[in-house]
Amino acid sequence: MKDVKIQNEATLELSQEDMKSYGYEVVDAIVEHFVTQNDKLPVVSGSRSEMEKLFLEEAPEEPTDPKQVLNFVLDKVMTKSNIVSHPKSYSFVPGPSNYISAMADSLTAGFNIFSGGWQASPAAAEMEIVTMNWLLKMFGFPQKKGGGIFTSGGSMANLTGLVTARTVKCGDDFSKAIIYLSDQAHSSNIKAIRILGFKKEQIRIIPTDNEFKFSLNKLKNAIAKDRLEGLQPFCLIATAGTTNTGTIDPLSDLAKICKKEDIWFHIDGAYGGFAILSEDGKPLLKGIEKADSLTIDPHKWFYQPYEIGCLLVKRHKWLSGAFTERPEYLRDIEGNTSEINFYDHGIELTRRFRALKFYMSIKTFGLTEFRKAITYNIKLAEATESLLRKSPNWEVISPATLAVVNFRYNPIGNQLSEKELDELNQYISHEVVNSKEALLVTTVLNKQVVLRMCLINPRTTMDDIIDTMNLCEKFAKEKMTV
Repeated sequence: MKDVKIQNEATLELSQEDMKSYGYEVVDAIVEHFVTQNDKLPVVSGSRSEMEKLFLEEAPEEPTDPKQVLNFVLDKVMTKSNIVSHPKSYSFVPGPSNYISAMADSLTAGFNIFSGGWQASPAAAEMEIVTMNWLLKMFGFPQKKGGGIFTSGGSMANLTGLVTARTVKCGDDFSKAIIYLSDQAHSSNIKAIRILGFKKEQIRIIPTDNEFKFSLNKLKNAIAKDRLEGLQPFCLIATAGTTNTGTIDPLSDLAKICKKEDIWFHIDGAYGGFAILSEDGKPLLKGIEKADSLTIDPHKWFYQPYEIGCLLVKRHKWLSGAFTERPEYLRDIEGNTSEINFYDHGIELTRRFRALKFYMSIKTFGLTEFRKAITYNIKLAEATESLLRKSPNWEVISPATLAVVNFRYNPIGNQLSEKELDELNQYISHEVVNSKEALLVTTVLNKQVVLRMCLINPRTTMDDIIDTMNLCEKFAKEKMTV
């Protein structure tokens, strides 16, 4: 063959010195954020038109100085997002994060590790196996036969678990399959069920009791009725820490029902699962070890940056049985039986190295530090509930459970109707968020609009809580005097 010479003039590279200088500025910016975030306002706002004025442009053909692009991003992009790790970010499920894991993510991206198959990175695969074993032990799952996989988050973990359940229990025909969940189950489960092709007629949403827990009697009635109609009850989704109230379903009782009825038992512990590390939380999660599959979310109450969710299963072969494919282009990289290709255990073929941040943060801080932080969060919520109950202005609607507490402004002796109370509490939330001093939004419990605090940030203090409650009372009094 004749030599063919091609000149490449576009390597997409910087010089070594420029890379170092650029990297130092990025790290400096991240460190500055971690050090000063408590002093900033946690809430930002921006309309579509405002954002387009900042960012809308055609893709440039010519280069721009790297530092200029970086400075623009730091000034205009990073300042236009809520600080979910702020001590006064109480809403949804905050993401407290930690610096070690943030740097681990930088290493993962910097070295561009492919964490799908063993041959591409045996170290990454082994680290996922090791950390998965830590989690199996933590939740009382069998370490030799059990398994799991890191996912992008709880939604993907729930989807992966339900695919596995359908494969094991139904095979190829799921036309008569019925799935059960409570009215407090996370919306990601409904989304997963729809993605899997189940019809509305195959979903049973069971009402909860007055403590927002799965109603056992209503569940038993629904299962019995479905069997009499010739249908196939195949999966039950319980929740260990509901998003609304932090409530834990009666896991042990549900496990007994699933065993008796030969139903797959999936627990969505994306929010509350890691409370098992605390002596205060562990007794509440009794029965979690009986799940066939369990979703947990380290980027929630294990203080990891986004994205890292996880699915654990009792038998690792269930995952490989549900997801293994053998395309010809992967024929040369299949390992022996002891080497795990994680693309055979889940939906993703291309996967980032999520296990690294989990590993590095545990190695750096130790599990004891995580236990202390989780215990602090639980006690902080309980102290907040106590503070609210001592006030003549506040009514606790759902008590502190796994660091979540729900309440509303309802002063003793008030003459307001339920509709007026709903409007008042919605107004309080609106004004607090508009002030940008705290992120505190509402939910609806028992048809009442209530304020909800999720207190899983170890940097949140009682002073932060008191400041926020004073702010709420200020807006409430303004509204009531109009």
